[in-house]
Amino acid sequence: MVSGRPTARPWLPYAAAIVAGSAVIAAAYLIARPASDAVCTPLEVSSSIEKDVLLGELAERYNKSDRRTGGRCAVVTVHGLASGASTDALAGDWAVKQPDLPRPQVWLPTSSLWTGQLKLLDEAAGRPAQTPGRYPSIANSPLVIAMPQPKGKHLQQQGPLGWGEVLGSSGRTGWAAFGRPEWGRFSFGKVNPNLSTSGLAATIASYYAAINRASDLTESDVANPAVTQFVRRIEANVSHYSDDIVDLLKDRAEADLSSAGTAAPTDMSAVVTQEELVYQYNEGKLSPSPGEKPRVPLIAMYPKEGTFNLDHPYVVLPSASPEQRDAAADFLKFLQEPPQQQSFSRHGFRDHERNAAGPLIAAVGGRGAENLTYFDPPDPTVVKAILTGWGTLRKKANILVAVDTSGSMNAKIGDRTRFQVATRAATKGFGLLNSEDKVALWSFSSETPQRPKSPYSEEVRLSPFDQKSLTREINNLHVEGGTALYATVRAAHRHMLDHYDQSRINAVVVLTDGTNEYTKDNNLARLLKDVALDPERPIKIFCIAFDEKSDFGTLDRIAKASAGKAFDARDPAKIDDAFVKLVSSF
Repeated sequence: MVSGRPTARPWLPYAAAIVAGSAVIAAAYLIARPASDAVCTPLEVSSSIEKDVLLGELAERYNKSDRRTGGRCAVVTVHGLASGASTDALAGDWAVKQPDLPRPQVWLPTSSLWTGQLKLLDEAAGRPAQTPGRYPSIANSPLVIAMPQPKGKHLQQQGPLGWGEVLGSSGRTGWAAFGRPEWGRFSFGKVNPNLSTSGLAATIASYYAAINRASDLTESDVANPAVTQFVRRIEANVSHYSDDIVDLLKDRAEADLSSAGTAAPTDMSAVVTQEELVYQYNEGKLSPSPGEKPRVPLIAMYPKEGTFNLDHPYVVLPSASPEQRDAAADFLKFLQEPPQQQSFSRHGFRDHERNAAGPLIAAVGGRGAENLTYFDPPDPTVVKAILTGWGTLRKKANILVAVDTSGSMNAKIGDRTRFQVATRAATKGFGLLNSEDKVALWSFSSETPQRPKSPYSEEVRLSPFDQKSLTREINNLHVEGGTALYATVRAAHRHMLDHYDQSRINAVVVLTDGTNEYTKDNNLARLLKDVALDPERPIKIFCIAFDEKSDFGTLDRIAKASAGKAFDARDPAKIDDAFVKLVSSF
């Protein structure tokens, strides 16, 4: 959350498509909904998903507290929804965008960056702004560069370092720039800024670091060639873009705790994320075995120029009645009281005045965490310009797309075949790529009369992305045969190694509805060894399973062996969103 041909793109239409997808993917669920008392004021709260469970617990605590405002009690209900998805729903018809969720009177996004974007959307639609001002915080969390403890401590010993020194200039020579050539290349993980608040904040921080100021970032700064070159240099060292920072850290935690020692190595030396997630990672809250701490914790590094703060604003929306406004004011007061602030602290947040608790600082191992310089949030029009320009500055990709054309793809999903559903979603999803990306198309099944010598064939050679050409070739594919999954993945991986480009993200995308049915190559252990990540020449494998009979567990193992990701679209309703999230990795 890129058009096929232009290298720059208008952000708002693009983001609207993305957040619409996010609305389906986001874990939107209801928490703490007690039976409403007839004399109580109902108050619906929409919270960003990194804190929705905690807010639900606090709402339950509030509802049981017998508090009164204006002589009335209030019943607070919390639902979780990604900040981008809630922005999109608030800017449109909430009942249409989020039919399963009640429209909120209080909105708790991750950052005021979203209130600014909602204001722009309201202005563009010619309606009164729902978020015209500044809002109090209920908690805070600065953006940090998280690194495995040995590497983080080594960099801390180098003295104060900036965004460019850590994430940018080290890319060409890798860890040799810091006296540790044996550690190889330097690359880092980052979330797509059109999908994630932390990804957007990280991009904004790069611009502030480039101008060496902590405030007054302007559109002229964003367009300055020297500034864009600085940002491009940082983006060049991205391993790949993730769709979800929590998932990325959970995958890292799973690899860290792999008792068999079979976890794939990672090519990421660092991850740009929120401080509270570093705390949660180190405390075992993101572990596959909750509470089990990682063998190698992360260290939070605070760049010398400053960092961006995610301020978790408390927004009372114009839709609130006078009684609901009174209840909302009381709930805000409740959330800012010490017992509730201690609950935020136990989840790794700083308090509503940006103060960090001692256990938080100790857990993240940061130096200089107490006296941080914070970048001011830019004007919303500047944020829009940053997102528009990011399409030209982001790291480009080499992608081989392997489409399953086995006979099972003729099975029906409603009034369409699996193949039609899958290729329509693929065409729509890949339309978000950039014309500077390079894409190859393979089809695979097994040997057939049309393909007698090989179970796979090249339909489009690796070349600059041309959406019309790719769509035409996909629509002309012939469906027949079994599923030679392992042989195709191995060959595609080898092909991308032969065409490796260190200046790009190099990846294989596998779209399949089934399991491996090819007896000539049925050795999963050998495949996992063959595609295991080489940190010096990483080829990431991304898989989409889009039928209930798909062997998602095996696809997940293949993806993880290469430090890629498998997307579960076995429910046909999720396939469009899976492709949006997949393409956001590039």
